[in-house]
Amino acid sequence: MHFFNIEYVLVAMAAVILYLLYYVYTKDMAYTKNIRSVASVVEELNREIYYLKKNMTETQNSIKKDTRGMSDEEIYAEIERSVYDMVHPLSMSFKNLQEQISSIDSHIESRVTSLENGVKQFSIPNSVNGNDDEKIVSLYKQGITLETISKELNISQPEVEFVLKINKLK
Repeated sequence: MHFFNIEYVLVAMAAVILYLLYYVYTKDMAYTKNIRSVASVVEELNREIYYLKKNMTETQNSIKKDTRGMSDEEIYAEIERSVYDMVHPLSMSFKNLQEQISSIDSHIESRVTSLENGVKQFSIPNSVNGNDDEKIVSLYKQGITLETISKELNISQPEVEFVLKINKLK
């Protein structure tokens, strides 16, 4: 019986060892793949750096050759032209954006004006006149509730509230 347990322990240990070997092998393969990927990227970067250095050297040499025959004014004019060529599209884009923003602003302003006019038409009740305003204010100052004022004057409660808000009492 004792011998039987040792066999199970040895088989279990062998299984664990095999599993660990498999795990290490798969991780090693993944790391190797990642290292190869990084190595290829580094190689591409080195190649790109080489071509950039070569291009920069050629450009420097051509600038040295070109500037020998140019005066300071010509160099300044060339720089000014280059800057203008770079800035001009941006300037045009900004102008276009300004035009669009002003168009949107005028459209919004007209919509707000139209909404304000529409609200004015709905917000002033027809049944409220100067005499009712005075009565409402007087009754409210006497401590009478909004509901009672509206019933007594045959006016809706929102109209009473409106008059009080206009007169800054509520």
